[in-house]
Amino acid sequence: MSNLLQSIISSQGGAIVQQIAKQLGVNPQVAEQAASRLVPALSRGIQKNAEQEGGLDSLLGLLGATNNSQFMDNPNQLGSNDSINLGNNILGQIFGSKDVSRNVASHAANETGLEATLLKKMLPLLASAAVASLGKQSQDQQQANAGFDLGALSSFLDADKDGSVMDDVLRLAQRFF
Repeated sequence: MSNLLQSIISSQGGAIVQQIAKQLGVNPQVAEQAASRLVPALSRGIQKNAEQEGGLDSLLGLLGATNNSQFMDNPNQLGSNDSINLGNNILGQIFGSKDVSRNVASHAANETGLEATLLKKMLPLLASAAVASLGKQSQDQQQANAGFDLGALSSFLDADKDGSVMDDVLRLAQRFF
């Protein structure tokens, strides 16, 4: 969870946070503060999605539906309509409804004192950045291992946080048999 947050915040010297701040008309410190509250909720949503039957396939489909690293490599694209649409699609998949997204934004607003409307606008941008980060980590892992590896997804698959995904993957597999 913190790895995903750190990846988004530190990517290209903070360019993603700066782009989000620019897109929403706030200073980068506000964008980083909001990201620190919203990204953990996104991470939990991604993890829960991966635990559901067919969820992992859907998540991997999202990772492959776009050039995975486009927003990490070129943060200026993060404010595009494509990015916002992708972010809303991601939110729909991991949260299931707009009500959950609204609740996430409201909860973060209560914790930070920032306006919920600002946080609602930030959620799709962060969702796109999160998927791009996971995609880039997965690509980097695949290149390093010269084969398929769940790499970046392993922290999400380790539901009981015991350091091993095997028991969690087996529990997922049991649902299919």
